[in-house]
Amino acid sequence: MTTTELDTLIIGGGQAGLALGHHLRRTGRRFAILDAHARVGDTWRRRWDSLTLFTPRRYDALPGMPFPGDPDGHPGKDEAADYLESYATRFGLPVLLNHTVTSVRPDRPTGFAVETSAGSFTAEQVVIATGPFHTPRTPEFASRLSCDVVRLHSGDYRNPGRLPEGDVLVVGAGNTGVQIATELADHGRRVALSAPTLGMALPQRLLGRDIFWWCSLLGMMDIGGDSRIGHRLKGQDPIFGTDVKALMRRVRRLDRVVDADGPDVVLADGTRHGPDAVVWATGFRPHYPWLHLPVLDTAGAPVHREGVTTWPGLYFLGLPWQRNRGSALLGWVGRDAAALAERLTSARRAVPA
Repeated sequence: MTTTELDTLIIGGGQAGLALGHHLRRTGRRFAILDAHARVGDTWRRRWDSLTLFTPRRYDALPGMPFPGDPDGHPGKDEAADYLESYATRFGLPVLLNHTVTSVRPDRPTGFAVETSAGSFTAEQVVIATGPFHTPRTPEFASRLSCDVVRLHSGDYRNPGRLPEGDVLVVGAGNTGVQIATELADHGRRVALSAPTLGMALPQRLLGRDIFWWCSLLGMMDIGGDSRIGHRLKGQDPIFGTDVKALMRRVRRLDRVVDADGPDVVLADGTRHGPDAVVWATGFRPHYPWLHLPVLDTAGAPVHREGVTTWPGLYFLGLPWQRNRGSALLGWVGRDAAALAERLTSARRAVPA
């Protein structure tokens, strides 16, 4: 099989990888963007049907191309997917689809050897831009639920019609959990929400302006992760645009789920709850089984500083709080991409003869 030689290889064709590709396109470097999906934007298309971004369109653009439509409106997930696909086409970005990465290893003469399901590559630099949503995180005790209880992670949830009639328990009270619970309640389902604590709830609009207009005005999206306020904000996950008080009047609020036993979940207060279906809105964990370099911590998360690892030539892009509060968001990742592109084009790796 022929091996393609490149200067830079970007793994991940989502917003982070495309934004970086836009900047690298101007430099004349030989690069490619690998994506495991059949179409650009498929990561967005596979999320639940009613998902709407909580950032308005004016804050959802990548470098060089406005997000079409009402700038104050909020796009749906398919609209975001189509925007990314159009972006790649407009700038002629070298996205290689259906390329699932199976191995990234050091290769002394050239930097890195990368194997995929559709070919081999060598590159002086590798940028991992696969984002923060990898493997669904579910508690270990979830397997102890009876097979009669329908169970799925929020990453597999699509709409209320995918769940059986009866009581639905949503576990997790971040943005995803409250949005799914709201949709289920809107469709007349009996919903319980496992929410021992609720994060700060922010209205979508404040004094006639979208909340992200205020965040931008006040510099909230530019707060660095290493700053004092950044350390405080990292532990918080504000709920945007959902009237949580109204939702709590429509659903049954339960304590934290700590175990499962047959048809029931066991709560921290010692009580039990027997749902007909459970949606685990419990987030994701990092998963890089193909990355054969010592740049991950014991939990499998990247060890880096502003996307730069200790292994020369290996970088990450699009991670939460990579450089600031907006690093993982569609409309702000372009700034991180610009900074990384400058670093990539100026870097010269010292390779022993």
